[in-house]
Amino acid sequence: MNGRETIENGRAVLGIELGSTRIKAVLVDETHAPIASGDHEWENRLENGIWTYSLEDVWEGLRDSYRKLAADVEARYDTKLKKVGAIGFSAMMHGYMAFDKDEKLLVPFRTWRNTITAPAAEALTELFQYNIPQRWSISHLYQAILNNEEHVKDIAYITTLAGYVHWRLTGRKVLGIGDASGMFPIDPDTKDYDASKVEKFDALIGGKAFPWTLKEILPKVLTAGETAGILTEEGAKLLDAGGTLEAGIPVCPPEGDSGTGMAATNSVRKRTGNVSAGTSVFAMVVLERELKKVYPEIDLVTTPDGSLTAMVHANNCTSDLNAWVGLFREFAESFGIAVDMNQLFGTLYNKALKGDADCGGLLSYGYLSGEHITGVEEGRPMFVRSPKSRFNLANFMRVHLFTSLGALKAGMDILLKEEKAKLDEILGHGGLFKTKGVGQSILAAAINTPVSVMETAGEGGPWGMALLASYMLNKEKGETLADYLSEKVFAGNKGSKMEPKQEDVEGFEVFARRYRKGIAIEKAAAEALIV
Repeated sequence: MNGRETIENGRAVLGIELGSTRIKAVLVDETHAPIASGDHEWENRLENGIWTYSLEDVWEGLRDSYRKLAADVEARYDTKLKKVGAIGFSAMMHGYMAFDKDEKLLVPFRTWRNTITAPAAEALTELFQYNIPQRWSISHLYQAILNNEEHVKDIAYITTLAGYVHWRLTGRKVLGIGDASGMFPIDPDTKDYDASKVEKFDALIGGKAFPWTLKEILPKVLTAGETAGILTEEGAKLLDAGGTLEAGIPVCPPEGDSGTGMAATNSVRKRTGNVSAGTSVFAMVVLERELKKVYPEIDLVTTPDGSLTAMVHANNCTSDLNAWVGLFREFAESFGIAVDMNQLFGTLYNKALKGDADCGGLLSYGYLSGEHITGVEEGRPMFVRSPKSRFNLANFMRVHLFTSLGALKAGMDILLKEEKAKLDEILGHGGLFKTKGVGQSILAAAINTPVSVMETAGEGGPWGMALLASYMLNKEKGETLADYLSEKVFAGNKGSKMEPKQEDVEGFEVFARRYRKGIAIEKAAAEALIV
């Protein structure tokens, strides 16, 4: 009855995140506890060499996830979802969505997964003396310019997926600072795009005589706690095909999945960090200081309230691992055995804990796409062993869990061993951590750091987005995001903490050496196995 009263009085808060394989909506109550949810599965596709989703996919998925959320509300509380206190939208960061003055998408959405902007990323990194990864929006824009793509002269606005959804639902061309920091470098002092780098970029392309400057086509930057518009009548109809949801709901700044991960794990203070592990994997460490040098393996982004954060991002994590689990399901079903996927994942993941510390000499790469950290331009998932490898199910599952974090480890070694960044705690969230204790122990071994996982780890980004919307709605005057999360959301909820086991740490180091040396095999496969 308390949940029903919260919903009917419009005090619940909604967070929706468009992840790589799932669009999920989470409704929270006044204690920030999830009270209803809905989701929609989707998948990017490779079209003409570009990883993309269609706009039809975006809106079909959003409406389906919202419809399932509304149905969950009705089933649980015998009431209809008509209004909420606030809404927030988030999505996978980076990528390229370019629109003309008539709001037409000029080229298909180019997602973070594409590794097609190396010349642009390298040139901009040199120009700015600041690491500009291939997946950043500015890399995609400059690569389009280098390619002499016809659409560039017609650009009126570029944004991210979260920025696009927010724009269509509110009419406002804005972006949360965390998501904006994956489009173009941010100045932590001004909480806006770095003005000197904007000036350098405009000078770089000045000879092209485009009818726009960079600042004119980028979204306005907002920080956590600011109001970013309201849900319009048109927006309400776009989201809720049933027409029940009321317009006029306040909407917080749209964020990227790194920002929602930081919120969902209470990792926005300095010396805290989190790892989000799903289709891709990334680690966020909130820094006390600038890094000593530029590293292509480490991005500098921000928290949702603008603190400098080191981001180690790997394109590939669990996709190939999930495919192997799917193969085991198909095997079981061939014998007429009905399979519960949660039980199957749990059984296979726990089996990995019984394997040899170094995976018995096995090697695999879950590279469905290229991997910039290891210098691989095209992905070829593969499993490799020698005649002397200890080939059994435990080691097989263990090596696929290890390799899901292999590229991430390469970047984290730079941050923790070379830059000696300080971490008081790191928290894990996302699909890899759903099976209790397994992903947590593998990550602890990979980075030789204690790892905590909260009960809410499975909620991940959409719940984190709901927290950011709640902060906008409920914060007290002068209350920081860090204080709001620590004192009003996570008080008394520290999660389960796991220390790294020395044997596992040493085993992962052995595997990591094998992984780095074997990259030559992965590169050769891309040349020999043409897709």
